[in-house]
Formats: sequence, structure tokens, C-alpha cells
Amino acid sequence: MIRAMWTAATGMTAQQLNVDTIANNLANVNTNAFKRSRAEFGDLLYQIQRLPGTNASNVGVFPVGVQVGGGVRPITVAKEWVQGNMRQTGNDLDLAIDGAGFFQVTRPDGTIMYTRNGSFKRDNVGNRVTGDGDQLNPVITIPSGALKIDVGQDGTVSVLLPGVTQASQVGQIQLVRFDNPSGLVAMGGNLFLDSFASGPAQQGTGGFSTGFGTLQQGFLESSNVNLAEEMVNMIIAQRSYEINSKTIQASDEMMQIANNLRR
Repeated sequence: MIRAMWTAATGMTAQQLNVDTIANNLANVNTNAFKRSRAEFGDLLYQIQRLPGTNASNVGVFPVGVQVGGGVRPITVAKEWVQGNMRQTGNDLDLAIDGAGFFQVTRPDGTIMYTRNGSFKRDNVGNRVTGDGDQLNPVITIPSGALKIDVGQDGTVSVLLPGVTQASQVGQIQLVRFDNPSGLVAMGGNLFLDSFASGPAQQGTGGFSTGFGTLQQGFLESSNVNLAEEMVNMIIAQRSYEINSKTIQASDEMMQIANNLRR
């Protein structure tokens, strides 16, 4: 009975983590390029009272054993790198990656981080920066007074200046990819750090033939959170938490019955 209490307690702890994960997904339903997370679980150690295949007294061997589980534990909270929907904005500075890849940005302290959020701005000297002021790497500078900015699917950036009939190229946006993007460390602000698990960043230009996605100017990638799916997951997690709490109550009542037994 005490074991049942501890087993149910691990279930409640696991479902609390599950609800926390779902809540974060729901909170970021409108965050550009946000990738939903999924909590994964595994069972704990088993108390083996009888192994399958052991000798029985008179019928040969037991075809099945007696193995009592000890509960559940979280294994990982993994990102799902599924493409989000494209949302047209009409803003020449907005970019969406259609396919694999990340933008590379430089933090004010010089740290290189990675993001799929292509909501870029221009700073006071014309550089492309994120909403938090992180500079796109390599640096792309838009000349003052540019009449039009054009970004090709391969990341080529061209501008049309006053008094000139032909656009001139000012740089090319580079993308990076990882062998294991799930190994990236989420730092908040739609930013990620590479790690030993993610592998090193592999840099290249946009284009499906290069293994990278293409750049879509005037679009932003939406969050890949599905509201209906998350609400269903929330209900399932809530019910699982509730049934585990009832298991603790039932075990407590059984202990009270046992304690009240009289000879």
C-alpha cells in the first residue's frame, strides 16, 4: 500500500511536468517561429518477484513472471522541429525560413546564437538586427535612403538607391543547420545555443539543393503550436493527475482498514 502511494506520487510529479510543458506551449501560441515541446516519460525500476521462465513446482516453467513497477520518471522535454505556417506581413525586413536552417545572430557580448525568428529591424546605422538588438551575422547593412530592399530565396540582399535604375547587391544572408537540432539549448527570446549534443553549426546559403530551406521575404513563420491538440493534451494530463491522486487516497483508505483490524 505504501509502495502504491509512492508510485502514484511519481505519476503526479510526471503529470505536473507535462502540464507545465503544455502551458508553455499555449503561452507561446503567437510567438514567431516557436517550436512546441513534448514531455516524454519512462517507467522506473521493477521489483521482480518471479522471473519468467523459472521452474515451477509441477508444470515445467512459468510462462510469465511477477514484475511490479515502481512508477514513472521524465526522460526528456523535446522540441518538435515541425515547420510553422507562413504568415504574410508585407514588410521587406521580415524573413521566414521555409525548410531547415537557422539565422545566426551576435549578442552584444559577442556570443553567437541561433534563431528562426526572422522579424528583423534596422538599427541607427542600417544594420539588420532582431527586436532585442542582436545583430544578424554576417552583418548586412542597408544603405541610408534605399528605396527598395530585395532578398532572394538564396539570401542575396539587393537594394535600389535613389538615382540608380539597377539594384546593387549588399550581401548574402547565411543560414546554419545542425545534425541534431533537438540538442540545442533554449535560452529564451527565441534564441538557441549550440551544444556538444547538437553538433557544430554547418553554414550555407538558402536553397533546397544545398540542404537548407529557402528564404521568403515579407513573411514570418508562425508558432507550430496547435491549440486544439494542446487542449486535448491538457485534459488528458489533468485526468491522469487526478487519477493518481485518487490512487493515493485509495491506498490511504486501505491502510486505515488494515490498521483497524481486530483479532
